[in-house]
Amino acid sequence: LPQQQSLLHDILGSATAGIISRIITHPLDTVKARLQAPSSSFATYRGPIDALMQTYRHEGMRSLYGGFGAVIVGGTPGTVLYLTGYAFFRDTLSSFASNRTFNSSNKPTLSQGQEFAVHFSSGMLAEAVTCIIYVPVDVVKERMQVQSRENLKSNNDSLRKPQSYHYNGSLDALKQIIRTEGMQGIYRGYWATLASFGPFSALYFVFYERCKDWSKQILQDNKTDNTNAQRMDDGDLPLHYLVACSAGSGALASWLTSPLDMAKLRLQVQRGQTAAASNNTSQSTLYRGMFDCLHAAYKKGELFRGAGARVLHFAPATTVTMTTYEKCKNF
Repeated sequence: LPQQQSLLHDILGSATAGIISRIITHPLDTVKARLQAPSSSFATYRGPIDALMQTYRHEGMRSLYGGFGAVIVGGTPGTVLYLTGYAFFRDTLSSFASNRTFNSSNKPTLSQGQEFAVHFSSGMLAEAVTCIIYVPVDVVKERMQVQSRENLKSNNDSLRKPQSYHYNGSLDALKQIIRTEGMQGIYRGYWATLASFGPFSALYFVFYERCKDWSKQILQDNKTDNTNAQRMDDGDLPLHYLVACSAGSGALASWLTSPLDMAKLRLQVQRGQTAAASNNTSQSTLYRGMFDCLHAAYKKGELFRGAGARVLHFAPATTVTMTTYEKCKNF
């Protein structure tokens, strides 16, 4: 019964965290996608704030929340699977590494190397499982986020007049992608997505778990009676500690993996452009894969294009998600 209650708390906490986080940070995710898209597809933005203001001024709030329906419908169960999956893999691997049965009141003692391996592996495994849900959501979301400027002409006047939407919403986008590209069009980006979000999740949880341990140690050192801090649950950490841990970990992990995310987005957008213009022989040079895309971006000096916007999105997103998740689990 306690394990069932713990699982229920994990599910409710992760679902609530995912919804609140997406409502707040989705416009920043749209800005990140537009900055990472091929430069020929967009007006020249001077940075994330300029991209946010121009998109809102010329296209309205609808564009900033492009693909939001797919994120809420598919992303919410994805967040539940992601966070509960990470907790499951972390606890299972911790028990295996320490040769002890896991008990929430008596956590296994691991070396720093074992902790790194457990948290890194758990993040990767949770992402690999969750990508089954995340990949279709991500494909629809990013096509919606960048579609309004994909085929703009290069002259300055037309840059300020976005063409009409190719898709009339997330469901219409999903139907069109399946019709023109088949189911493989939805899941063809699985490995590219995993190559992007897998390292992010792995690094994020390594940083996040380490920051929480440091926070507990600081609280323990500041107590005359240090018995309580050692047994403190994650959700019992003061809010400002959780915010600092989640924001710092999210910012660092998102910046380090930004080139992978940029390559993944360009490959997904390219597939849509190729399917929509299959008879167009003047189609621009195609990327042959993620490494080819990264190499091309490196030669153009665009390897970390959109990295600032990615940090601006993921820092608050991970902060809202993880603090809400940790606190909701204690209700």
